[in-house]
Formats: sequence, C-alpha cells, structure tokens
Amino acid sequence: MSVIAFTNQKGGVGKTTSAINVAAELALAGHPTLLIDADPQGNASSGVGAKDRTRGTYELLMSDTPLRELTQSTSVNNLDVLAANEHLAGAEVELSQAEGRYVRLARKLNNTHYRYIIIDCPPSLGFLSINGMVAARHVIIPVQCEYYALEGLSRLSDTLKKVKRSLNPDLELLGVLLTMYDRRLKLAQQVEADVRRHFPDRTFQAVIPRSVRLAEAPSFGKPVSVFARLSRGGNAYKTVAEEVHVRAEQRAWQRA
Repeated sequence: MSVIAFTNQKGGVGKTTSAINVAAELALAGHPTLLIDADPQGNASSGVGAKDRTRGTYELLMSDTPLRELTQSTSVNNLDVLAANEHLAGAEVELSQAEGRYVRLARKLNNTHYRYIIIDCPPSLGFLSINGMVAARHVIIPVQCEYYALEGLSRLSDTLKKVKRSLNPDLELLGVLLTMYDRRLKLAQQVEADVRRHFPDRTFQAVIPRSVRLAEAPSFGKPVSVFARLSRGGNAYKTVAEEVHVRAEQRAWQRA
C-alpha cells in the first residue's frame, strides 16, 4: 500500500484537482484506490461526486468508527472516497486537545485492501495537514507556474524535513508537479527551468496544462478522465499517474 499526500501551503495551485485526477487514473489502471478528502472545503468530495457527506474524514479522526464504514464508492471503477463534511472545519481545534493528535489518521489506515491512498491536504500547515503527512509515505507538491513558486516550494520542503525528522522518518518527496502550465508564456518556461534545476530528480516529467476541460470537470462531479478522457488535461494526468506508479514501485523496491 502506498499512501501519498498532496500538499501545498499555498492555495489555488491545482492541489485538489491533481489529487482527484491522479487518484482516478490510478484506479482506472486497475489499482484499488482511496481518495481521502482532508480539506474542510470538501472540493475533492464534490469533485468525484460523493453522494453522502454526512460521515467521512472527521468521523475517522474523531471517533472509533473504522475506515470501511465511512468510505463510499464513486462513478470511477476501483475508486472510493472518504468525504469531508462541515464538521471537519472544527477538527483543527479539537485535534489540538486530542490524544495522539498527529497520528490519528495514520492509525486508521492499517490493513486496508487499497493499493493507493491519496490524501488531499488543506492549503495550510495545521493538524489536518500534519496528520496527512504523518500517515503518508510519499508527498507530491503541485506547483503553479507563476512568480514566487520556488520560494513557496523551498518553505514547504523545509516543513517536510521537520515532519520527517520529528514525526515520520519514512516520509519522502515523491515529486514536484508543475501545474497550470502555458508553454506560450516565457514566465512558465522560466519557472519550469528553475524548479527542474533545484529539484532535478524529483520534478515529474509531465506537466499539467491550463485546460478548460479541467476547470469544467468538477462542476459535473467527475474527474477529467471521465468527463473528457481525451482532452489535454486528461492525457496529462494519465501520464502523471503512470509516473507516480513507477516512482512508488521503485521506492518500495528500494526499501525492500
């Protein structure tokens, strides 16, 4: 089982879109996959058309309810979701006083049948994000191709090192994913070059383009792989998911 957290402290970088679509592509490739919505905004839940949001991530963290009773299937074969509901917004406060507040999610993810568990962390460094990173073996950082991208990436890398040192020694960066990429813009080309220079072995080869289909898909409650399979965005996420699978397998083999 590979647990992968998608995280970035900056909002609007394509984090949730990437979590949804990588999870969907891994599922379509035949890997039983769970998407955990750990963001109180709940966009990952609506993005895969979660029908029942009365119970989900909050109940997993704050009660004794087992994971299997809280997940639900989606329209994508092999893809389940653990939805976020309105109660998750209060989890930050409640976790601050809770026993084992950093490891609650990790404790609930043992002995599942999933090959991949994808966690969509909130765009902030609080207890929910830390729970995601402590539960994960790998982290993927989506980075928008804009000014200050590298500055934010550097800060997040420092945060990951602190979590690895103090809470999860097995945590490692699986890759940096460039999003909202427009090849016509010199700025996008410069950001790509800078990121690849600073993270030469960690930046995914595939990049996610700006795409109308990617923007439309969530309003239909579908990943782009279902909504517009042959679109540029759909093809890009298929390629990224293939690369994620290869990298995760290589890391597992190296640890064996």
